[in-house]
Amino acid sequence: MKVVIADDEPLARERLRALLAEQPGVEVVAEAENGVEALQACAEHRPDVVLLDIAMPGIDGLEAARHLAAFEPRPAVVFCTAYDAHALSAFEAEAIDYLVKPVRPERLAAALQRVRTFAAGRQQSAPATAEGHRRSHLCARLRGSLRLIPIEDVHYLQAEEKYVVVHHARGEDLIEESLKSLEEEFGERFVRIHRNCLVARHEITELRRAPDGHTQAVLRHGRQPLEVSRRCVAHLRETLRHL
Repeated sequence: MKVVIADDEPLARERLRALLAEQPGVEVVAEAENGVEALQACAEHRPDVVLLDIAMPGIDGLEAARHLAAFEPRPAVVFCTAYDAHALSAFEAEAIDYLVKPVRPERLAAALQRVRTFAAGRQQSAPATAEGHRRSHLCARLRGSLRLIPIEDVHYLQAEEKYVVVHHARGEDLIEESLKSLEEEFGERFVRIHRNCLVARHEITELRRAPDGHTQAVLRHGRQPLEVSRRCVAHLRETLRHL
């Protein structure tokens, strides 16, 4: 079993490493000090489980877990935290177990057994999108590494076959998520203009009629207007009136 330890406290990582050394068939393949490093380590090493602290600088453990839920293969997540107040949020993020520090050897052993059960019947599932726990970034995986894209930098999202192209302030990236799940998670920020396109509301400067009669959305940072489907026009006009 390959394990990544993610905790911003060196002593906490050291204790977990020592406890894991007593468990048969367990290999620590990487350590991380924050959520970004944890995601990078998982993209590189493809672990079976991540022992994940919650309170970390930058992207915290809860958001990192929501990104990990979209990884393939998806690693199991076991939270290791000094507080029990985050338990509900942890299981909404589809954690396998929730350990309170100082972690006891028998609880860690039980969590690892849960991981083995999870691995035996692993199924890909979508990132959790519980109300109040939306991600602040999208995660694009790039040949063993990853790029985190702040949601506020995204101009629009366009579906192409099994991918979604994220058009953002620094260019374009592909993510393996459905447009529907993104709309459900970020519906307050994006509006649908076509069955294959969501646009950041603040990006739309005007709607105009093209020579062929179709309606187009002109974007603040777009190189060219985007087509608006007939079924989306009325709702889009109403949305723009209230911006």
